[in-house]
Amino acid sequence: MTLLSSAPGGAPVRRPDPPSPSPAAPVRRKQGGVVLAVPALVWYLVFMVGPLVAIFVIAALHWPGMLQPVSFAGSGNVRAVLDDPVFWDAVENTAVQLVVALPLMIVCAYMLGYYVAQKPPGHRVLRYLLFIPGLISTPAKAMVFYAVLSPDGLLNGGLEKVGLGSLTDAWLASPSTALYCLIVLDVWSGIGFTAVLFAARLGSVPDEIGEAAQLDGAGHWRAMWRIHFPVIRDFVGVVTMLQFLWTLFGSAQNVLLLTQGGPGSSSTTLSFLVYQKAFIAADLGYSQTVGVVLFLVGLAGLLTIRRVFRQNY
Repeated sequence: MTLLSSAPGGAPVRRPDPPSPSPAAPVRRKQGGVVLAVPALVWYLVFMVGPLVAIFVIAALHWPGMLQPVSFAGSGNVRAVLDDPVFWDAVENTAVQLVVALPLMIVCAYMLGYYVAQKPPGHRVLRYLLFIPGLISTPAKAMVFYAVLSPDGLLNGGLEKVGLGSLTDAWLASPSTALYCLIVLDVWSGIGFTAVLFAARLGSVPDEIGEAAQLDGAGHWRAMWRIHFPVIRDFVGVVTMLQFLWTLFGSAQNVLLLTQGGPGSSSTTLSFLVYQKAFIAADLGYSQTVGVVLFLVGLAGLLTIRRVFRQNY
């Protein structure tokens, strides 16, 4: 469009049209964004997709050690895994660990996070205290629990002091308690950090929602579960998925440090079985077959959690 303006003498003067944006400019910007994403895409393919494919490849091989000759095993590893009673013990232990630890951790962390979000006296100090388990390394946490649960540890000593010596036990060496001691460690390690995440998310909920609930006569319990929980339902799902993955794949380090999967296979989990067969028994094919099972369990668990906690609106 040509613009007209008046010259000092009163005569109209034509001004040229402003340059129109080139149609190719958005295309060039889009191509530039794709180019910037290439390094991250290459990194993801090499270090994420590559190892995932390698798990399935190694699961089909008979590989008795890193420097040993490799041969094709076909479905032999699958049959060996399914016929192994230790594998089924690991499946049962992993199921118990998830069923007990995950709901307990999420429910307690949400309630604790709700309390912190109400900003009680000293809530800032409480946030820092809840972070303490996350600041301690895994070996240090294992040493603390070993000092508490060993036969001459603090727990047995405390029971004897109060006259309950008949309840003392070798907690980490007993088939009936070893797994539950590991579950307690998982819950203690994750509940504080998870509570801080919940408190941060609940802090972003508009104050008007809580005020309206109070005007309607809702107490803290009802406001916590009937008002605030539906608002952050999707965030609860994200945190639950993170803790599910940590419990499923990260339990091997606690088992390794405290019980070595024993006594027998009473505390062996799937993630520890992967480590045990790969680095102790030197059976890489068996190990990665269990790794495939672990991957499928994790994928199914993520999809289930996502479906359960998706928003209904």
